[in-house]
Parts: sequence; C-alpha cells; structure tokens
Amino acid sequence: MDIALITAGQMYRYFLRQVLVGDGRRPACKPLKKAQQDAGVPVGRWMGRGLPALGLAPGQEVTEAQLRSLFGECRHPDANRLVAVQLAAGKKPAAARRAGALGRKVTVTGADLVFRPQPTLQLLWALEDEETRKAIEAAHERAIAVVLAWIETDVAVIRYGAQGIYRTRPAHGLVAARFRHYEARSGMPLLHDRLLLSLRALRPDGVWGAVHTEALHESAVAASALYNDVVMMEACEALRLASEPRTVTAGRRPVMEVAGVPHELIRWTARRSTQIAACLTDLEHEYATATDDDGNLKFVPVVSERARAKLNRIAARKTRPAKPQARSLMQLREDWRASVRAFLAAGADLIDSLLERARAAAADIRARVAVVVDIGLAAVAVTATVFVMHKDGYFHRRHLLAEARRHLALVQRGRRREMGLDERIVNEALAAHCTDITEPRTERGQQPDYRLYLVRWARPGPAPDRRPPGALPDPDRQPPADPAVPRLPLEAGEWDIPRVPLRYDRSVIAGDVLTAQLRTARRMGRAMYDVVAHQQAAMPEQLFLFGQEERPARKAGTVDVAALRTDLQALELTADQIRRIGTAFAAVGDEARLRVRKPADQDPEPAHQDPGCAPRAHQPDEQSAHGPHQPRPGQGPGAPG
Repeated sequence: MDIALITAGQMYRYFLRQVLVGDGRRPACKPLKKAQQDAGVPVGRWMGRGLPALGLAPGQEVTEAQLRSLFGECRHPDANRLVAVQLAAGKKPAAARRAGALGRKVTVTGADLVFRPQPTLQLLWALEDEETRKAIEAAHERAIAVVLAWIETDVAVIRYGAQGIYRTRPAHGLVAARFRHYEARSGMPLLHDRLLLSLRALRPDGVWGAVHTEALHESAVAASALYNDVVMMEACEALRLASEPRTVTAGRRPVMEVAGVPHELIRWTARRSTQIAACLTDLEHEYATATDDDGNLKFVPVVSERARAKLNRIAARKTRPAKPQARSLMQLREDWRASVRAFLAAGADLIDSLLERARAAAADIRARVAVVVDIGLAAVAVTATVFVMHKDGYFHRRHLLAEARRHLALVQRGRRREMGLDERIVNEALAAHCTDITEPRTERGQQPDYRLYLVRWARPGPAPDRRPPGALPDPDRQPPADPAVPRLPLEAGEWDIPRVPLRYDRSVIAGDVLTAQLRTARRMGRAMYDVVAHQQAAMPEQLFLFGQEERPARKAGTVDVAALRTDLQALELTADQIRRIGTAFAAVGDEARLRVRKPADQDPEPAHQDPGCAPRAHQPDEQSAHGPHQPRPGQGPGAPG
C-alpha cells in the first residue's frame, strides 16, 4: 500500500484528468463516466462508515460533481443540491452556501491510498479463468475494507484546540471513493485500486474537523502489512492455496507469495522493475560522486537506505512510460496469455496447469501448518525483529503491530486466522519484553500510540532526540571526514559505492537467541527475565553459541543480543555460520531440555514450582509444529531443529 496526499488543485489537474480514467489522458470536454468507459475501467464507488452522515450509501456510484465538491472545494459531495434547496426555501446566498460546508476550507483535502495484491496473485488473476479472477478481486476488496475499517477505528484522529492539543476519533467514520485499474503503464497485469480518502470527519460534538495526516503516514507500514496479510489469506482460503516466503533483495525480509507459482513468471511482469534498477544504478553513481564548486563531495559516499529510497522514486519517475492504448479487460487477458506463452516458449504448457500446481503445493504446506499460534514465541520474534531493525533500538506500538502482522503471514501461510490476533501478540510483547521509557511533556506524548519503548534485554541509554527533523542536519549531506577520499570526478566503475548493511539477518539471529531462551525458561518453570537485574538495567543471562563443526563445541565468547542491532561483524561469523545459526540454537534448547528432564523424572510435580512462572499448557508441544513454517537461514522442511 502506498499513500500520498491530495490537494484541491491536484484533484482538478491530475486525478480528474488522468488517474480516474485509468492513468490515461481525458479530454477536457469528455464526461468522467464516458472517459472511464472508453478507458475500460469501472466507475468509482463510495465506501466507509461516514457515508450516512453525508447522505450517501456504500457502493453508490461516484460522480464528477461529487469529487469536485468534496476533494476540490472541501465541501459536501452534494453541496450544489443542498444550496439549491436552501435558496428555494428563501435563504440568503451566504446562508445557503454554508449549508454545503464541511468546516473551514483547507488545502489538503484527502489521501490517495493505492492497494495492489502480491505479484503471484496478479498472475493468477490475469491468467486463470473467470472464477479465479472474481475470487481474487473479492479478496482484494475484502482486504481494502478491513484496512479502511482499521484506519477509521484505530488510526484516524482529529486535532482541535490551540495548536491541536486535543485529539479525538471520528464519531461516524470516514468517507472514501474507490477506483479500480487493471494494468500498469508497461502494459503488464496490475490489479490495483486507488482509494481517495476524504480527510473531513465529524467530531463527537458534531463539528466538522480534519483528520491528522501525520497519523496516516505513521501507520502506513502497519496498514500495508494488514492489507498484504488479509488479501493473501482471503485468496488462499477461497482458492485452496497457501503462501510461501520469497526473497526479493538479499538482506531484506522476504515477501509472501502464492506457493507453487513459478517465480520466473514474475520476471515477465517486471519490465518496469528492470528499467528502474538500471536507472537507479546510474543515479547512485551520480549521487556518490556529486561535488560542489570547490571539488568537495556534497554527500556522504555511502548510499543509505533513506537516500536509496529517494533515488528509487526519482528513477521511477524518469523511466515512466506513456500509457498504452486503452483495452477492455477481456482483451487484456487474451493479450497477457499470448504474451506469457511467448515469454516461456518451451514451458508454455505451464500456464494451463498453473492453478493445479499451486493447489498441489498448498496441500503439502497446509498439512504442516498448525492451527494454534504460540502467542509467547510470536511476541519474542516480533520484539527481537523490531529492536534490531529500528533506529537506536527505540520503537512505538505501531512498529510492533506491523511486524506482528508480517510474522502471522509467515507462520500461517495463508490460513485464515482470527481477527485481533495481531493485537494480542503486541500486547504480550509490550507486557513481557518491553519497558515504557516515555517521559511525556505534551498532550500528544501521553497518547498510547506515542509511548516510547525499549526491550528489557537492552541497557537503557539516552532517549533519541525528538526535535523536528528540520532542526537537525541531514546525515546524508555530511561531507566525508576522511581526508584520504580521492578527488573527483571519477569515471563510471571506478567508484565502489558502499551501502549501509541491512539488519534483517541480524533480527533473525536475535529472534533465534531469545526463542531458545524462552523455551528453556518454560521447560525449567521460571521467568524469562530476572526482574531484579532488569530493574538495575543489567543484561540478562546470555546464551552460549555452539560452533559449526561436526561435533559441536562451546566457543569462548557469547552472543550479545543487543550487539546484533549495530555490530554483527564483531561476532566474527562467516556467512555459512549465519545460515546455520538456527540449528545451533536449537541444539542449545535440546541440551537444556535434557538437563530439565532428569529431575523431572524423579519428581514429576515439583513441590516448589512457582505457579506464576509455570509454562503454558498447550504451547510447548503445539508450537513444535511451527518449526517448518518460520524458516530461518539454513532451515527447511528437512533441516534439524
């Protein structure tokens, strides 16, 4: 899911002329509905819990006049009709115009949310029969509705009062207009919906206010994770499929795709990705070698993730092709089938059995997926990942929520889960593994969404600087401190552009360490953390790392979980050792279980066991079924542990 803001001018210049007619070009004299029919895209539909307050109904067709009024003028969608009724009743023009107002006029009138399913779902939607297409579209619509409901309930806030010190949820929900597109600019299949979300909402006191855009941006990652999880879950349940992780970029977290769909088919749809990657390489070289008038480097000669994201957006704009000629969905599907058969050549018969292959792979995966999710182990994995990957180790609740949704997608593999399970995992993580270090100085700082947390196994340090970003220098624009950096310009290929190492592999190791520690604590019937040591800000007991020889031997050093966040190289682990680290920590847990079973055989029910620290009844045995569904480096269906 992507998010961008809508201004009044953009609604006229960009959305009404291009976006809402399939990203094409709409003549100024052509009505919106006629232009959508010619472009082969359906008309827009209203959705959201706030529709009754505006006299609209879910699924009602969106007209051009309503869009101009709501998003272009920040007024009621049917403001012209309301004004006419007031004038007919004898009201003065100024009073009649106020009848269609939705509070004061603002520049930012809405948010543009773009939802698109995963590439393998796109392939099944484009290449399979009508029943499969409709099932995927239904899953897509269901996922959008779930995300919008979550935004209405838990994300959207209206600020009011002096400098917006008071915050409240919309009393009657929000209003959004949904528009569907079928293809990308490259002509490849791309089912995606543009959700134009109005920022006007009613406060509990009946006054119209504006939804705070910062809250939407802060929760964009969690909303995207929720959509990806729900659309895959609904599609897999409807079509008897399952999902599997696919690594797109080494060092990053995998994405969940439909199991059994060959990944080489994704290359058929990835023409734009190839063009963007080639342009990005040139932009990175230009960025790393840019100099000022004195010949000094303008930027740090390291392409950080922040700089890389900006350069990627520039590359996408520079390589953006013109929109192809409009075609109907039926014609598009025929052209796509012919194109993919030509792309596969010898393997063209694969297209006819694509769904059968996916269902065969799903049957094997679903037989190994447990229905019950261990909340405790999930909380450990989620907390470790957020701690390692987040800057400075500090995080908010929304970061845990986004990671919990990714974790459930990885564990459940497309199986339908109960709603609210992600919230339960986050609550367990906050209660068992996190410490609230917030020092609220403002009304905003006292809100639950802005509480600041640190994990219990890390030493608390100085809180991060919370000043506005404009008050701090841009770290990407600092000149190099090393005077030995060669003078520029250099030719292409002479400058080795280093990149900031990614942290996902480190978070996997941290999760394995803490999972083994939690399993050991459960078997021994004790708490995972030493409360006294935690109050003294001391590190908990560290787990020893076994070597990778044929006969495991204990190394002299230990694994510092906190060090994994910043200094993985200090562990002196080879790439092969990192891939096999999961097996090593499984051996740690096995050894601990053997030590615990001996006294347990002599005294099956220890008299001095603390009931508050007793392990959960179902989790130690049932969670063993999750082993194959949470792949770690070096693990697979046949790997030990």
